[in-house]
Amino acid sequence: MADTTFGPKGWTPERLGSRAGKTYVITGANAGTGFQAARTFLSKGAKVVMLNRSAEKSAVAVAALKEEFGADADVHFVRMDLSDLASVRAAAEEVRQTIPQIDAVICNAAIAQVPTQTLTVDGFESQLGTNHYGHFVLCGMLFDRIEASKGRIVVVASLGYNMGIKTIQFGDMNWDKNYSANAVYSQSKLAQMMFAYELQDRVAAAGRHVQVYVCHPGASATSLISTSGGLVTRLTWWLMSKTPMVQTAAKGAYPEVMCATEDGLEQRALYGPTGMMQTGGPVGKGTLNPHAYDKAVMSKLWDVSEEATGFRWDL
Repeated sequence: MADTTFGPKGWTPERLGSRAGKTYVITGANAGTGFQAARTFLSKGAKVVMLNRSAEKSAVAVAALKEEFGADADVHFVRMDLSDLASVRAAAEEVRQTIPQIDAVICNAAIAQVPTQTLTVDGFESQLGTNHYGHFVLCGMLFDRIEASKGRIVVVASLGYNMGIKTIQFGDMNWDKNYSANAVYSQSKLAQMMFAYELQDRVAAAGRHVQVYVCHPGASATSLISTSGGLVTRLTWWLMSKTPMVQTAAKGAYPEVMCATEDGLEQRALYGPTGMMQTGGPVGKGTLNPHAYDKAVMSKLWDVSEEATGFRWDL
């Protein structure tokens, strides 16, 4: 059933008033849904800080945004490679030094369906290392700054969390024995969701003031699969993207913008398109399957993540 809490069309950016004085930090914002989210925030007068891997693509993106919104549009990028924890730490430190206020961090960047097992410089399976561990450290380092403005952390997940083994393969986190592109991508997105739901619990227990939301873009026409997937996956996606099942990147950005701004949302929820198969349609509260917040697995993943990254959250 489509969720029409926000009207028949679901949540849309028309609900946004002025965002002047607000600052949004977005990972992977030089293309796709991250870029569209940046456009929406800038159109409402906010400041946007992009955390992107490619300096060249970021410069092009910033130039395009300044052309659209004027030379004094408040947008810039800090170079950060989520797959390299030293790069994440350096970028987070730069943000801490230069950005006095953060109203939301949107964990939007991801890699997907990497065809063969690849390890990050830190020795992690690349999808888990980039999508989960990188954001785990980034959010931990920026947490105090987010809390100072009673801000938010938004984790952009994927319906792919339902596709794999529906738990964390603790005995072989790098999938040395049974690597497959889709199952491991699913695992990385499930890990991101479990991080968010466990963080909600820890924030509540510690009496801290940060809201944590989880959303997904549905099936959106972005470069995610075409840049990191294998040939068959890329071809299948290209064919799908020509059908009505796949919506624009601009619409794919609605859930993350909503989770960064809308009041009265539930935290233990999954927001996104609520139409057929939840790939498109009105944006609202979708179906959240209980394996995503299995408490024993979430807690263990948190401990494993602190151990693996060498980063201890102060919560």
